[in-house]
Amino acid sequence: MAFDPSLVLALAGGYLFGSIPFGLVLTRLAGLGDIREIGSGNIGATNVLRTGRKDLALATLVLDSGKAGIGCLAFTFLVSTPAGLVAAGAAFLGHCFPVWLKFKGGKGVATFLGALLAAAWPIGVLSCLTWLGAALLFRISSLSALIAATLAPILALAFGREDVALLALFLAALIFWRHQANIDRLVKGEEPLIGAKKA
Repeated sequence: MAFDPSLVLALAGGYLFGSIPFGLVLTRLAGLGDIREIGSGNIGATNVLRTGRKDLALATLVLDSGKAGIGCLAFTFLVSTPAGLVAAGAAFLGHCFPVWLKFKGGKGVATFLGALLAAAWPIGVLSCLTWLGAALLFRISSLSALIAATLAPILALAFGREDVALLALFLAALIFWRHQANIDRLVKGEEPLIGAKKA
C-alpha cells in the first residue's frame, strides 16, 4: 500500500483542532473560573451545565461536537472519505488528550456524536436519539453515553458502513475507557443525575 501523506495531515489537523478546550475557554471568558475545579473536573458540556449556565453548556456541546464534524467533512470533501474518518478519530483523541492541557481532557461524548453525524448522518442521528432517549429515561449522562457508544458500531454495520463501524468501535472503546470512574459509580448507584451541581 502506497504511503498517503493526506492521512498524516488529517491526523495532525484533526488532533490539533480537537485539542481546543472549548468548555474551559467559555467558562473562563464568562468569569466562572476553571471548570476543572468543580463537579467532575471534566471540561465537557455536562460539567459546564453544573455551573448553572445552560447557554454555555449548549455552546460547549455544539463546539465540541463540531471539532470532529468539521474535520471529518473538510477532509472528506477535500481529500477522501478515509481522510475524513481519520480526522474525526484524531479530533476525538485531541479532545480526550489535548496537548494544551497536558493531555487531560474531556470524555469525548459530544465529539463522538459529532464524528458520527459527519461520517454518516443517519447513523449519527440515531446515535444522538439513543443518547437522548436514554438521558430522558435514566437522567444519567454517562449511562446514556455508554448505551449510545455500544449501539453505534452495530448501527453502522446495519447501514453497511464497515468503515464507519470501525471508527465507531474505536471511539466506543475509548469512551468506555474514559468512563471507568463513571462505570464504578454506576455500579455503586452513586452516579449524579444530569444537571446536578455535585459529582
